[in-house]
Amino acid sequence: MTSTPRKRLSPTESREAAVEAARALLVESGPSAVTLKAVAGRIGRTHANLLHHFGSAEALHTALITRMAADIVGTIGAAVLRVRAGELDPREVVEMTFDAFGKGGAGALASWMILSGNTDALDPIMAAIHDLVDELAGGELPGTRPIQEQTLTLVLMALGDALMGTPMARALGLPVGKARELALDALLASKDAGAPTPC
Repeated sequence: MTSTPRKRLSPTESREAAVEAARALLVESGPSAVTLKAVAGRIGRTHANLLHHFGSAEALHTALITRMAADIVGTIGAAVLRVRAGELDPREVVEMTFDAFGKGGAGALASWMILSGNTDALDPIMAAIHDLVDELAGGELPGTRPIQEQTLTLVLMALGDALMGTPMARALGLPVGKARELALDALLASKDAGAPTPC
């Protein structure tokens, strides 16, 4: 029986495949499942091959969170522009943000990396959010709540909800999605005060 030879990938293609496999493992099994060995097995490569491309598991995690941050802010930034144009309900921005940190695994991965001693873990997320806020800040009206404050509220609520929202809501006798409702209320309050859009 002959085995099918593995497709030869360029270094860039190998890194891309590894990051996508790492994202799938994160969503399926959580941050602790994102190891060089598991990712290598997922894409049919060796542990040594991934070590060559990333240098360490921490570097793979950083590449993953960098990719996730870029995807998240790209999607949310486009949604905010659609809200400003009247094409999208502000609720969608809240849903996208909460889903990115919750179902998408960004909140769990960021927290896990920090608790594992990777203190630079949030740098890619912070840089991406900073760039997005700078890009969107031009649409603010005088006297409205600054977009930086709106973003801080939304991101911290989404991150907190990802980490302990369900058990906290249950402990308080509240519906599981209550944090999303509160985040939307906060953003709509900013809009009612004259802000052009929530973010």
